[in-house]
Amino acid sequence: MKISVVTQENKQVIDITDKVDSLLGKQQIKDGICNLHLTHTTAALTTADLDPGTDEDLSAAFEAIIPKLAWRHPHDPAHTPDHIASALIGTSISLPFKNKKLILGTWQRVILAEFAGPRERQVIVTVPG
Repeated sequence: MKISVVTQENKQVIDITDKVDSLLGKQQIKDGICNLHLTHTTAALTTADLDPGTDEDLSAAFEAIIPKLAWRHPHDPAHTPDHIASALIGTSISLPFKNKKLILGTWQRVILAEFAGPRERQVIVTVPG
C-alpha cells in the first residue's frame, strides 16, 4: 500500500493521519501494527500535536537543530541540512491500530515533515499479518 503526498512549500508539516486510517479501513486485519516508511531522504515521519501554529513551530525547530557548517555533500551542499533533519527525525514509524483505526493520544497526529519541497512524497504502508 502506498500514500502519495504532494507538498506545496519548501518546509512544511502535513497531517497524514486520515490517509493512514483510510488505508487501514480497507484491510482485512482489524488490530495490529501499522508500519509507515517514507522513501525519501529529505523528509521525515513522526507524530505531533497540531494545534494552530504548531506546524510552523515544528518546521522552525527542525531547521534550528541543524548546525550551520561547511557542508561537503557533493550533490548540493545547501541540501545537506535537509538530509540531516530527515536522518535525525527518521523516515519510518510503527503505530498500533485497533478496529482499523490508529491508536493515538488525544492530540497526537501522524505527520510528514517536508524539508526540501515542494515535491511528491511516497509513504509505504505495511500491515504484517
